Amino acid sequence: MNHDFPRLPVLLTSLFLTVTGLGGLAVIIINTVPTLGPRWLFYFFLFLSISGLSMPATDFLNRRFPSRPRAGANVIVRQSVWVGVYGCILAWLQFGRILNSGLVLFLATGIIAIELLIRMNERSRYELTVHDEN
Repeated sequence: MNHDFPRLPVLLTSLFLTVTGLGGLAVIIINTVPTLGPRWLFYFFLFLSISGLSMPATDFLNRRFPSRPRAGANVIVRQSVWVGVYGCILAWLQFGRILNSGLVLFLATGIIAIELLIRMNERSRYELTVHDEN
């Protein structure tokens, strides 16, 4: 019995985000100079491509290591958005030449801690509704 959401919407969303992001990055990199507007578009398309590429990975990890409550589509999207935001922050810091390994680990730890707190909140709400139904 598989009570999870189907994989097809996740894969289609991932494909759409990845193609849009990589296509936009190609257009931005090939056809523009790095002024303010194209630089913001670069980060936007980088965010789309990283989020799209990480969505199947987050789906796989949440299926491989299930939790209570099961991770739904909203959790998969949220976690892939976190990966996209993390990648954009790293690119932004690298452009300023201030990125180092300590900062990479510190940012990753912070984002993972925020996601764990959100999942703990979801778990506590789930436990309350399960106990209230009994």
